[in-house]
Parts: sequence; structure tokens; C-alpha cells
Amino acid sequence: MTQNKPKLLIIEDDPGLQKQLKWSFDAYEVVVAGDREAALAQIRRHEPAVVTMDLGLPPDPDGATEGLATLQQILALAPATRVIVLTGNQDHANAVKAIALGAYDFHQKPCDSEVLNLVVKRAFFLHALQQENQRMLQMQADSPMAGLITRDAGMLKVCRNLEKVAPTTASVMVLGESGTGKEVLARALHQLSPRANNRFMAINCAAIPENLLESELFGYEKGAYTGAAKQTKGKVELANGGTFFLDEVGDLPMALQAKLLRFLQERVIERVGGHEEIPVDVRIVCATHQNLKELTTAGRFREDLYYRLSEIVVTIPPLRARLGDAALLAHHFKNKFSAQESRSGLHFSSEAMTAIETYGWPGNVREMENCIKRAVIMTDGPSISADDLGLAAAAPEDEPLNLRQVRDEAEYKAIVKALARVDGNIVKASELLGISRPTMYDLMSRHNIKSGA
Repeated sequence: MTQNKPKLLIIEDDPGLQKQLKWSFDAYEVVVAGDREAALAQIRRHEPAVVTMDLGLPPDPDGATEGLATLQQILALAPATRVIVLTGNQDHANAVKAIALGAYDFHQKPCDSEVLNLVVKRAFFLHALQQENQRMLQMQADSPMAGLITRDAGMLKVCRNLEKVAPTTASVMVLGESGTGKEVLARALHQLSPRANNRFMAINCAAIPENLLESELFGYEKGAYTGAAKQTKGKVELANGGTFFLDEVGDLPMALQAKLLRFLQERVIERVGGHEEIPVDVRIVCATHQNLKELTTAGRFREDLYYRLSEIVVTIPPLRARLGDAALLAHHFKNKFSAQESRSGLHFSSEAMTAIETYGWPGNVREMENCIKRAVIMTDGPSISADDLGLAAAAPEDEPLNLRQVRDEAEYKAIVKALARVDGNIVKASELLGISRPTMYDLMSRHNIKSGA
């Protein structure tokens, strides 16, 4: 059984030496190549962690030009590969050149199998450490919010900031356009906090009439007003020990702003029609799409309340600013609604995917969800077309002129968009980009792009 053994590639044009080396490495799954073309083919096919290679390869078996060229191409194709160069006693200069080009180590011929085995074993060990370190870096780059669907660097930074804040008692203000997922992140913040086992209560300040909002927030006593037939707790009190989420806090009436401020200062409430002070331990998270600083300047929002609520401010980027997330979310919602509506096998046409990526999404994730649900229901065939989506493409933006910046940004965007288009499938993304899987993994590593969807 060789499938569990590490793969070792031996590049040697002498059949006798090939056999000798192969016998020496029975702890590995050994593959062999006798020239540059065969070596590169084996690299692409097997992705070996370690390679041993003779610098004297045809058509220059007595020199090192072909071997050094092969080394360069191997490392360009699979930079993480550990290449051990085998040289003759008089080839010290070429060994130095090989190390300068990126070879891991060199070993002189004739080969001492015991020493070479130790060198190869250490190369595999260091490669494994490197891969583990890379996995850890990718995990750190991943969203700390379970279930959050994003690859955008800005959105991942928001998530990491919320993860830092979650264990604290600080009040958090979540800013962002309508539909960006402010309540989703507020609930995630609650789940990451020590209060996760207690209630998460939410109220939308813009959705409740002003004359009822105070009762909803703080509750009321029996007989407080006509129809108050029994004592009723408000949502702040019901959230005791947990998290209370005030959505669209910018629409909170001035009179209630004063009561909320007193609660934040004293941590006690009074029900409508009551006189008893009730202590409540609750963490406040609020959200708004409005500019509260402008509202305070206009006298429509209390400045002291603003500073109480905004101990930590987190701003969610709009969907149009989140690189690759439009396609990523489109696949997610397509899969979700296809299962709900029993429409398995649906896929996006290339025109539909282009429309998704270029549309501005003024309604953000909420608009995206509604759009894809409608398309899944209305499409007639197995392919969701651009007409099914009903979206208009946006005008292209100006690009920077700095060549290095253009190259790096284009490379990063292409990888993220390719992964999003194929729903995270590395093989398909590599084919779409016209590169090998090892190159794809290397580029993802260099740009710190996670592999999961």
C-alpha cells in the first residue's frame, strides 16, 4: 500500500542509479523522471513534497545548464517543494548556484544512502512544518464567525475585530448600509460572548410606533394605561444576562434617548407606570445605516448617548466593495433555494455570473438573497440566465497606473473571483485561470486567500 506514503520524485537520467535510489527509499512512494519534461509532468501529477535531482540532465549530461533550468521551473511551479541537488565532487560551484536558485540542500556523489536518507527525511519534516504553519495562517485569516460567507479581506477584518470585542462588556455600534447583515453580526457577537447561553433580544426602533416603543423597551405595570391588563416585562428586562440589540437606533425618539441613557449609566430601568428601579445586566449592541454624528450635530440624537453606545464602532462594508463575495453569496443562495424549491442541478450561465459580479447591489446581501430566490423559482431550464436575474451591468471603474500594484491587484482579484465563480473548487479555479494546482496553492498562500468557501 503506497497511497499513505509521502511522495518522493527522483530526477536521474541513469537507469541504474534510478533503481539504486529507488531501493534506498522504500519508506516513500518513489516516482522517477529522466529529463526536464518528464520531471515537470511528475511535479504536476504527483505534487511531491521532496525531490532529488542530478544536475547533469540531457541534453547537457556533462554540464549543469539543463539541471539548473529544471530546478528553476520546478520551484516556479511548486515553490514549497524541497529540492535536494546531487552533484559530483568537482561541481561545488554549481551546487552553490543551485542553492542560490532555491534548492533546499545538495549531496555529493557517490551517494551515501544513509546520509541521503537523513537529508530526505529532514526535508519531508520541514515541508510538513511549513504546510502546517500555512494552514494555521489560513485559519487565522478565516472568518471567526461560524457560517459567515466571505473571502473579502475587509469583511474578515470586521469579523476578527468582533471576535476581540466579544468577551468584553463594551457596548458595540455596528454601522453599515441596509441589508449588509448588521443583525447577523450582532447575533454572532452574542454567540461568541460569555452571554451566549442567555437571551439575545432584538428590537427595530424604526418599525414600532413611538407611543408603543417605550413599553416594548421597558415594559409596563398593570393599569399603566388603557388596555394594560397585566404587568409585562420589556425586552431590555427580558434580555437580562444576555444581549440586547437596538436596530436602527438613529430613529429612537429624543424622549426615549434620555431613558436609554439613564439605563446605560445606572443599569436600572423603570416600567411604564411603575416607580420601582429594576437592575438589569445586559450588553447593548446597536446598529444603524444613518450617520449618527451628523444627527448629533443637527440636534436629532443626543451626543452623550452616542458616546455611550459607541464604545466600539464596527463598520460593515457594502456588498459592492467586498471582492468576490457577490459570486460567493450567489452560489450559496442558489444552493439554498434550489434545495428548498426542489430545483437540483441549477447553475449560473456565464452571462448571469458577469451580471452578478458587475451589479452594484444597492440593497446588499438582502437584495442578493431575494434576487437569487426569484431566479431559482422563475427560471425554466437548468441554467439561470442574466434575464432571470434582471440585473444591469455597472460601468467599469478606473484602474491604478502603478505596474506592480496593477499586477498584484489583478492577480488577487482574479484568484478570488475564480474561486467564487466555481464555488470554491480549487481544481476548477485552476483550470479557469490556466494554471496548475500547485501554482494555485502558492498564489493563494502568497495573497493569504483561504481555500474554504
